[in-house]
Amino acid sequence: MNHRKPELGENLAFVAVKHDVYVAELFEAVISARKTGEANCTNLKVEYRGTIEQKAIFLITKDNSVLTQFRVAEELLLRKDIPFDSWMETEKVRKQILKQNKSLGLSTPIQNLRHGMKNINVDGRVLETSEPNVVYTQYGNSATLTNAVISDETGKIKLCLWNTQADTLKKGDTIQIRNASVFTYKNERQLRLGRTGTVNVLQDPVAKANPQREEIAKNEICA
Repeated sequence: MNHRKPELGENLAFVAVKHDVYVAELFEAVISARKTGEANCTNLKVEYRGTIEQKAIFLITKDNSVLTQFRVAEELLLRKDIPFDSWMETEKVRKQILKQNKSLGLSTPIQNLRHGMKNINVDGRVLETSEPNVVYTQYGNSATLTNAVISDETGKIKLCLWNTQADTLKKGDTIQIRNASVFTYKNERQLRLGRTGTVNVLQDPVAKANPQREEIAKNEICA
């Protein structure tokens, strides 16, 4: 299969998301299976089934049930610049991420957030916050905006906070974001709360002396 076609990347990314493994680790298992015949990626088993016309054939199973079979050009297995992020960009993979998060109530890793996602849950920690800044919307109204940078173990992203929420978060806060949306502004991903999104600042053991922890309900979206 030609590596420029989306089928291989989408296929592996879909399996990785559905079975809660990193797509890069799954691809590494594919490479390992090509060398040794088979390899494991957590609870998934990857088997090399032979090569036809310079395309290696692989089978991925879980508990002896076949998940997928696919072909990979041998030359692709030697590449060091595989675009794993772009593999996560397809509509099929995005829908699977949203479906799982919604059904299980799980948070989405920041590295998996993509433009256009809605009703996203994210757990993280505040790395930094900007000073509240007065801005003017396209309708001529003024509003107070603070941009917070939050992170988890997979990456970081900007969170937009408006008006009464603008000075609520501080560096070091552990937070839970619910029902947010992902947008891109000036080529940068942003989390926006919209009308239904919320942020909970969790009570850290070291912060028990400060009882002020409340849910933030956002009434506006980022300009």
